[in-house]
Order: sequence, then structure tokens, then C-alpha cells
Amino acid sequence: MTQNRLPSANLALVAIGGNLPSLAGPPEATIRAAVEQIIQLPGVVLSSLSRFWKTPAFPAGSGPDYVNAALSLQTVNSPDELLSALHRIEHDLGRVREGARWQARGIDLDLIAYGDLVLPDLATHDAWRGLPPERQAETAPETLILPHARMQDRGFVLVPLAEVAPGWRHPRLGRSVAEMLAALPADARADIRALTT
Repeated sequence: MTQNRLPSANLALVAIGGNLPSLAGPPEATIRAAVEQIIQLPGVVLSSLSRFWKTPAFPAGSGPDYVNAALSLQTVNSPDELLSALHRIEHDLGRVREGARWQARGIDLDLIAYGDLVLPDLATHDAWRGLPPERQAETAPETLILPHARMQDRGFVLVPLAEVAPGWRHPRLGRSVAEMLAALPADARADIRALTT
């Protein structure tokens, strides 16, 4: 499929990660399997795939190191349609969504941004983005929040994302991915390293 077939496509940014085996195998194999399924989705064209990055588990001590990557897509699917498709791929790879937030998992596909769309509305997005860290671990939104409310704080998202969409600008913060990455504290990027696989 080529971009010529998607004349009214929107940019979608997706973060991928995992730190446990899935039905497809170890994390690197799982990410490859997920990417293969994503690029076969109707109405989706892959623009760019980052390298794979090894990152410490978040929060610290919650499991083995993760393998993370990021995708830039063109899609005619709505954000909800794309997110539902990503959740189906997670399910196909063996993920069961239950239990505590931020736990070890075989695959995690996060819709990080969809063009410059802010969902569900400006006030709700700002409230979730400003949620204190201790509340983040125990509270999950009941609706899709875009851009992802924590993206600007997470090296494991921004490092791979900077390879596929460095110039994408956060519609509420006014900063590009490259600028958000540069603004991260050194310790948020210290142990992130590219894999050669």
C-alpha cells in the first residue's frame, strides 16, 4: 500500500514496547510481529520505524529491561478505530489487559498522537497531563487521551519517537519531539541504548 492510496490520511504516532515473552517469542520478535500486523491493517501505511532500544523497566524495579520502538503511520482510520486495532494485535500476541498499571508485559502498543488532535478536550487533557506522579500509577483514564498524557516525561517513548517524528509538535506544549527529548533530565535517558538486532 502506498501513500497515494490514502489521500486524506492523518499522521499517527505509535510507541511499542515489551519486556516479557509473548506468543511471538522474546520482545524483539514480538515487536517485529506487531509491526507486521500493524502495516497490514486496512487504511494504514507505515511512514517510518525506529531502531529498537533497550530501556530500563518503568517504574524502576518492575521487571526486566524493555525493548522499545516507535512507528510513524499515515492512516484514514479514526483514533478510536486505530486504537481498537492495536488492542486486537496485543490480544493476538497474548496480552491480557488486567491487573496493576505499568506492570511487566509481552507487548504494549500505545497510540501516542494523532496529528495535532487533542482528545477528549483541552481541559481534560491538561488535567491528565498534570496528574501527580503518585496518582498516575493508580488511575487510568476511561477515554482516549491524545496526545498521550505522559509522553513528554518518558525517555523510552521520546528516544525512539525522535527517530521517526522529531519535528512533530505537541499541540498543548508547543514543543517538538526533539525539543521534549532535549528537555528531559539526563537520568531519564541515561540507560537507554540502541540494540543492533
